[in-house]
Amino acid sequence: MTRVAVLTGGSTPERDVAFAGAAQVVAALRDLGYDVTVVDTTSGELHAADEARYLRSAVGATPPDRDELARLRANELGSALVALPAVRHADLVFPVLHGRQGEGGELQALFELAGIPYAGSGPLGSGMALDKDVAKRLFRGAGIPTPDWVMWPAASHAVAALGMPLVVKPSKVGSTVGLTVIEHAEALPSAVAEAESYDDEVMLEQYVAGREYTVGILGDRALAVGEIIPQHEVFDYECKYTPGMTQEIFPAEIPKGLETRLRDLSLAAHNALKLRDFSRADFRVTPAGEPYCLEVNTLPGLTRTSLLPQSAAAMGIDFLTLCDTVCRRALARAAGGNKLVS
Repeated sequence: MTRVAVLTGGSTPERDVAFAGAAQVVAALRDLGYDVTVVDTTSGELHAADEARYLRSAVGATPPDRDELARLRANELGSALVALPAVRHADLVFPVLHGRQGEGGELQALFELAGIPYAGSGPLGSGMALDKDVAKRLFRGAGIPTPDWVMWPAASHAVAALGMPLVVKPSKVGSTVGLTVIEHAEALPSAVAEAESYDDEVMLEQYVAGREYTVGILGDRALAVGEIIPQHEVFDYECKYTPGMTQEIFPAEIPKGLETRLRDLSLAAHNALKLRDFSRADFRVTPAGEPYCLEVNTLPGLTRTSLLPQSAAAMGIDFLTLCDTVCRRALARAAGGNKLVS
């Protein structure tokens, strides 16, 4: 029986999101016949009682508070993870993590050095995708439209050129944690302070008015386009994880030409960042039909109702098949196989 260590939890603001996804992934992999162990990067292997406590499908409307995150960061296992029997003896590590510790490439580099097979993108791709500044530079180089931006601190004329409204966000944090949309320059200092409380780099990005879309990638294939209609101005943390706050339409009801364009751009972004196994790209499309890639997630949410599973389901790929495909691709890569499952 194939032994899989599902790595989850962590000490980022998206800890609860990770646990919610892990709850679904663990159940799916066990249904598929994998021998699954769950490991929290801050406390180690979770036994049955721990799983019942932590692996819950619900995510609160707000992330954990900063005091709790500081406590968790102090307990991060770091390089000691690879010494845990559940990880060291696994045939495959399946990360269900979000934020810098899980998506920034550090854990992936650790697994590479320890010779432990894992699912998902490698250290380089993970790091480039999480760093929004680097990712957008690569998008531009690959001809993928993305909103204009500057990194803070920035000259006043550069900020003015972006116009208002203006998106202010941490450069290496997901789930729109720490993100603010401001209407006036007077609000910039407080918005920057909010973003800086989550990251050491802050991005100022042109606000693109329009409709929001997302596209999943599985293997080398772009999945269905979905439209995201949040109740707030942006698809923020509350809208993402509070039932009823967002309408998600899969497949999106859009012209075929736009559908093809978004799928092509998603795959191009995935390849530009040197990603593998799975990802999800997010877009804004202007009223004139011009798409702009906002970012690509290397470890997108994996609850059954998350956007990547919905994108897959609209293509006839159920959740068990999605999880199994990710595992089989990673296992084939570890075995040195030339033929990957698409």
